Parts: sequence; C-alpha cells; structure tokens
Amino acid sequence: MAELSNLAGLGSEPSGEIDSFVSSASNRSLRLVEKEKRKGEADPFGLAVKYLSQVEAGTVVRGNDVLERNMVVVETVALSKGLPPEVITVLLDLALSLNAGTGNCTRVLKFLIPATVVQQEAIVKGVSWLCVGKLPMNAQVLFVRWVLTVFDLIDCKDDLRSIYGFIFSFVMEENLCPFICHLLYLLTMREHVHPYRVRKLLDIQAKMGRQPFLTQLLALYKVFRPDLVTLSLPSRVRTGFKNHNSTWKVALSAVQRKNKGAVLVDQSLSLDVKEKPSSRKRKLHHLAIPPLSSAFDSNSNKKVFRLQELCSFKELLENIHNIELPAQMGSLLGSALALHYLDCVQDESAFLRLNFWLGHSLQEEFLLCPADGSSDNTSEACRFLSTILFSQQFLQEGFSSTESFLYKFLSVWDGCLLRPQILDLLSDIPLMPSFYMHKLLFEPLKQLYFTSTVFFKCSVIECLNSMLVKWLTWHSVSASEGGLDISLNSNSTMTMTLSGFMDSVMELVRFVGLLASEGLRLENCHVLLLNQTLAFYETVCDMFLKYSLPLIIMPPAGVFYPALFATDSISVDRLGYIMYRYRKNLTLAKKQEQQKEQTFHISRNTYKEFNRNLQAMVNSMWNSWWCIPGSDIEIDKDFIALSKVAEPWCRFDLIHHPALFSYAIEFHQRCWPERKNVDLGSIKTGKYWNWYMEFLFNQGFDGLNNFIRTNTGHDSTLSSQEDGQPKSRP
Repeated sequence: MAELSNLAGLGSEPSGEIDSFVSSASNRSLRLVEKEKRKGEADPFGLAVKYLSQVEAGTVVRGNDVLERNMVVVETVALSKGLPPEVITVLLDLALSLNAGTGNCTRVLKFLIPATVVQQEAIVKGVSWLCVGKLPMNAQVLFVRWVLTVFDLIDCKDDLRSIYGFIFSFVMEENLCPFICHLLYLLTMREHVHPYRVRKLLDIQAKMGRQPFLTQLLALYKVFRPDLVTLSLPSRVRTGFKNHNSTWKVALSAVQRKNKGAVLVDQSLSLDVKEKPSSRKRKLHHLAIPPLSSAFDSNSNKKVFRLQELCSFKELLENIHNIELPAQMGSLLGSALALHYLDCVQDESAFLRLNFWLGHSLQEEFLLCPADGSSDNTSEACRFLSTILFSQQFLQEGFSSTESFLYKFLSVWDGCLLRPQILDLLSDIPLMPSFYMHKLLFEPLKQLYFTSTVFFKCSVIECLNSMLVKWLTWHSVSASEGGLDISLNSNSTMTMTLSGFMDSVMELVRFVGLLASEGLRLENCHVLLLNQTLAFYETVCDMFLKYSLPLIIMPPAGVFYPALFATDSISVDRLGYIMYRYRKNLTLAKKQEQQKEQTFHISRNTYKEFNRNLQAMVNSMWNSWWCIPGSDIEIDKDFIALSKVAEPWCRFDLIHHPALFSYAIEFHQRCWPERKNVDLGSIKTGKYWNWYMEFLFNQGFDGLNNFIRTNTGHDSTLSSQEDGQPKSRP
C-alpha cells in the first residue's frame, strides 16, 4: 500500500506541472491581449487606418458609428500633422473606389494633406479609378485639383508620364478640361506632342472658344513642335491656369511649417487662398529655391546626365547634349552650372517652364504685407529675390514672369518692403513700348516718389538710371549687329523699330526729368538727390557717342539751374562734365548731318536749348554776368537792389560761386599770407588768374576743366595772361 501511495504521489506531480503550464500560457495570452489593447489605446490612428483599409464595397455608411469614429481620428491627424505616404495611398484608394460612399469620397479627398511626399503609384491608381467611370463629376474634379496641389510633392513622375495618353483623354470632358490641361502642361515633354493631340485641342478650342488654359497648353506644344502647331499665338501668353487648391492650402501650409525641420519641400506651384478684395495681407509661405532633382527615376532606362551630378564646367561641356532638365525648373536658379547650361542651350521650353514656375512663386506665394510681422518671412523673401537677381544678372536679361509680377506689385507696394531687391528687379525690366510705360510703370512710381523720403527718391532715380543704361546697352549691341529692329528679349518674338525704341527712351528721360525737377523743389535741392539726378544725365548726355543712339535730350530748367547754383562743388563739376559731353555729342551729330551719314536728325530746338544753357553757364561762371536780360533767370534790377549785395552780377563766377568760394579763400591765403583783409578781386589780376585756374583744376575738377577749355579757349598753362583773364562787367 505504501508503494501504491508512493506511485500515486509520483503520478500527481506531472498533473500539477501541466496545470501550472496551462495557467502560465493563459496569463501570457491575457497579457498580450492587454498589451494590444493598451497599444490600440496609445495609437488610435494606426487602428483607424487599419480599419479604413479593410472597408469593402457595400459597407453600410449611414449610422455606422465605427466608420465615423475612425474617419474623425484620421481627419484630425491629417489636419494637424499630415499623413505619411502609405496612408495617403490607402485613403485615396478608399475614396476613389467609393467603398465608403460618395459623401465620404469627397470628405477624404479634402483632408488628404501629405506630411512629406506622395507616392506616384497612388496617383496612377487614382487615374485608373477615373477611367472606370464610377466617380461623380464633382469627385473627379476634386481629385484632379488635389493632384495639381500636391504635384511638387510627388516623389517621381515617370509612371505619370507613361499614362499621358489616358490623362489626355479627359480633355474632352468640359468640366475637367481646365484642370486636365493644367496637369498636362506640367507633364508634357517633347515625345508627348503628336499631330492627333494637336488636332484634338484645336477641335476643343473651336467648340469652347479661345480659352486661356487651351492656349497655354498649345503654346507649350508649339515650343516643342512648331511644325505641328501653326496657330498664331500671342508672344506673351498670360498664365491661363486659375487657383485650384483653396481647399487644401491653409492646412497644407500649416503642416509644412510644423514639419519644416524634418523635410523642406517646395510649394511654388501651389496658389494662395482667395482673399477678400479689400484685404491685401497674405501669408508668405515657402519662397525657397528647390534642390536639383531629376525628372526621371534613378532606375530609368533613359541615358541622361543629371544636372545635380555636374561638378565642373568641363563636365557640362562634355555632357551638354545628354543633360536632362530637372523636375523643378526653379532649382536652376540655385546653381551656377545649371544657369550656364540654360544660357548655352537657349531652350525655349526651359524658359517657358522656368517662367511658369517663377510666375507662380512670385505672384501667388509672395508676401505683400506680413500678417504676423515675422522677420523670418522677410529674410526668406529677401534671399529668394536675391537669387532671382543673381540669375538675371548672370543671364544678362530679366524673366518675363518677374516683369509681370512687378507691374502688379507696384500698385500695392508701400516703398519700404524689400526696397533694394524690388528696385534692382525693376531696373532689369526690358524695353517696352512707350504707350505701356505710363500705366504700368510711371503712374505707380510717381505716387510712391512724391509721398516718400528723399532717400527713396534717390533710390528711384538710381534705379531708372540703371534701367536706361541696360536699354541703351541692348540697343548698342543690336546696332552693332546691323539690325534696325530690336528684339525686346532673347526668348521673345516681339521686336521694336528704332523709332519706337527712341520714343520709349524719350518718355523715360522726360519722366525722370519731371521727377527730378519736382523732387528738387520739394526737398530744397537736397545734395544727394541732385547728385543722383546728375548721374542720370551723365548717361543721357552720351547716348549718341557712347550708345550710337541719335537722340539728345537736354535736362529741364528745374535740374540745370539747381546744379549751376549748387552749394557743393561736386554738383557744379558734374554739370560742367555734362555740358562738355553734350557739346561733343551735338558737334558730332551736326557733322554727320552735314555729311548725310545718318537718317535721323537732331531737333533744332535741342541745339537752341543747349546754346541757352551754355550761355547761362559761361556768363555766370566766366563772364561774371549771371542775370542776362531775356534769359530764363532774368530778375528785375529793383529786386536785386533790395538784396543789398555788393556787385551781385559776379556772385556766381569761378571765384565767388558758393561751391568754389572756399577754394578762392585758400588760394588767396597762399598767395598773400601777410594780408589781413581778403581782396578776392586781386585774383583776377595778371598771372594770378592763371595760377588760380591751375590751382582749382588740380583739386580734381576735371568736368569744369574740360568745360572751360572747350567753351572759352582758356588753357592755364599755355595761354597768355591777357587772353586768360575773364571778362568782368563794368
């Protein structure tokens, strides 16, 4: 019995172990379930995405609280943090398959906010759902609008271009046509342009009329295949694609600002939310130059050399025929080698794409008035505009999109925001017909000029001087090539005749003359404004000799006389140089007219005006007789007598002139150091006059020196004492 008892005890031990094992396994399962439950509570977004990915066709939508709860979870995360690429793919498939119903399709599309990028497979699958034909039209339009909004965030576009024909087939849908044309514009390459597609677009245009979006796409087709598009298109096609992304703009911008440290993306093709007409405040978003990236997948079979792989100019020359343009044309602006390539190939399609990118970046993403007063926004815009300026100076011409932006921006500009960059861009504006200049350029500048400080006035005059120099340089290059018609831009078919060019230059010079005259009057002949004005007329006086333009325009009285009677010697010397160069230009023009070597003739009024100014300057500074009867500055003798100034007629000669008076005093002290009483009249006697002239011109007054020698025959080193003496009024 004892043995049986022992056997029973031995038999009971394994049973206890089994029970213990089962209990342990049960506890582990409970722990795993609890862990999964806690994990689900900690990550409701993951569970919600998993649930939505499993929704099948025919699922009851109305009254489905579980579906609604999961939709709310995903929507909240999407609008606050954005969605990862794989979640975008899942939700886009859910929406376009209509598994969750038509209402939820629109709802999902409206909160599809990418956190980083969008996989191109998701877009391709979305296009396939369009081809099925189940989606209502409003959902189709919303989907294409979403694609346009996130176009720059698509990781690669090879597969999208491979289904170009499927996308093109939707242009026949009237409601979809504007958006499909925009998408095709972004995807089109040379191999996509075929005769049947051109014919189809022309047929649609015949039915719908000359719509901007059709014209824009046809213009791109004509760039790639001018032999296929024989339709006459305007040389400057305005942007024909309207805002498509107001549904996502605010949320997308907020998400990208939060994720700025993790990933920097470009939204240059995104457009702003439509503001109320009364408000001019818009939020500045990402005005950054995108990095160079290929338009093709790294595994693509295309044998191309990517711009981002270039390391030297030698590599550029060796591979120039195999280089493929980048996915984002704006990235060209951030690379000197890329700009070299753009300048060498002169590809019209490249300039067209670059202007399209730049036009949206400037006109739709640019800050007019910071809503939050953040200095970061201003510095970002400053860097962006500086990059554009560098690119324009490198290419030696401005972009047409920059020009269009400036014309719109001037009407709302306060004259302070990014002033140096805006004025530098303004100076790069190419030549335009004179009848456009008043409305687009002169009127907004005039309003700013007369309501701003003297320093802004100086900046405007300097800007217009730079603009004139660039116009004249462009003309001199065209003239040296033997062409009478001047191309307004190397990438434009617009030309202007020489007479039209002269009209534009004349309008610009007269406009600056008006600004300068009134500005000097308002600012009491401020010395900085006067010198900027004289710098402008240093360019104007040499247009014939230096730039081969048969046009001579004299400065108005409101500029000439303030300079003649200025209190600073630099202004007087610059006026002397200007009058000296006017004489040189007019002398050569007269000589060529007599020899009949030129078609255009200088007006007789120009000669009369020059002679009148020359007479006033010589009489006041050399002959000591500044108030001439019948001249512009004739003053009644009774008024002069009231001033009680001794010998008033000689107060503006080379000795008593306010700008030169200190030099006369210094010369007098050097010649007669023992004298206690200063007698400046003794300088005009004998050899002292020549010595004084030599002393004066040795101070660096080359302009006055040339003016005096040319117009009076005086030479301080060669002339006799008698011939060198000025005349004085008895």
